[in-house]
Amino acid sequence: MKTAVLLSYTGLGSNLLHLSYCHQIAKKFGPITIITLCENLSQALSKDPLVKEVIYLKKYYKKFTDIFNLSSFLKELKIDNIFIFYPSIRFFIASKIAKIKNIKCYPFFYKKNLHLVNTAKKFTEEILNIKNCPTETRIFIDKAEKDIASKKITSNKKNIVLGVGSSGPTTRWGSNNYINLIKELVKKNDFFFFLLCGPNEKEIVDTILNEVDKNCCTSLDDKKISEIIPLISLADIYVGNDSFGQHVASQCNIPSIIIMLDTPRAYSDYSVNQFRILPDGVNENDISHDSNFAPDTIKVEKVSEKIFSLLKL
Repeated sequence: MKTAVLLSYTGLGSNLLHLSYCHQIAKKFGPITIITLCENLSQALSKDPLVKEVIYLKKYYKKFTDIFNLSSFLKELKIDNIFIFYPSIRFFIASKIAKIKNIKCYPFFYKKNLHLVNTAKKFTEEILNIKNCPTETRIFIDKAEKDIASKKITSNKKNIVLGVGSSGPTTRWGSNNYINLIKELVKKNDFFFFLLCGPNEKEIVDTILNEVDKNCCTSLDDKKISEIIPLISLADIYVGNDSFGQHVASQCNIPSIIIMLDTPRAYSDYSVNQFRILPDGVNENDISHDSNFAPDTIKVEKVSEKIFSLLKL
């Protein structure tokens, strides 16, 4: 019996947020096939024994007229069960045409204000007939890859992953704030910083590296996801914008400080290792993708104090 989970999200972080539910399904049905719109997810889950394969769906999902091509694609996979973590009529109809026996999908017409965590949790509980489905799990990391990453960790310092990149410019705290944070922290303790961003955000790390001591920083912009994840798992803390780094850190049992400017609380609402920092006077329920708070509404001192508190320094 072949079971598939369909994650209709392009961001790596959004996909990893659903990892606990994938694991719960796999524990009942055996290793699963994940179908995703995220190109990099296969690198993140390549060593996961509960994931049989990750299939990147790079077409057949944007237009309603793609349904028949999508159904042919699904039919070729010979799936018995498919669980669609999205309110998608397109995916549902395509699965029906593909004659998949067991199809479960989010309720249709509820895309607006969709709470990723609450909806996924309730959906998983219903399809598996369980109570209190966990919202977090552990990412599987290959020991050999972790040993390689350990050689890049400075053992006599606190290692911080700074998530300076993000999925969009409105979620970024800004290069100047990270520069000032690094300068503030190194005054008080020995730290080493890993600057995490995408390959297309190199100008961000270049700006930071030009203003701080390069002996205490390195960039991860040229590293593969499969190289970055083991390194994050060995760090002492993650600090930064909402990005895949905070989801990896959280699910590696590492404190994760998320700077909230226009990221809905759902993205940091599922792990005991997640700690939000918001603009003064702003409630976490009032932040959405349209909030667009200015980076300077979150002060460097507020972030540094939280870092010292969590690291007990």
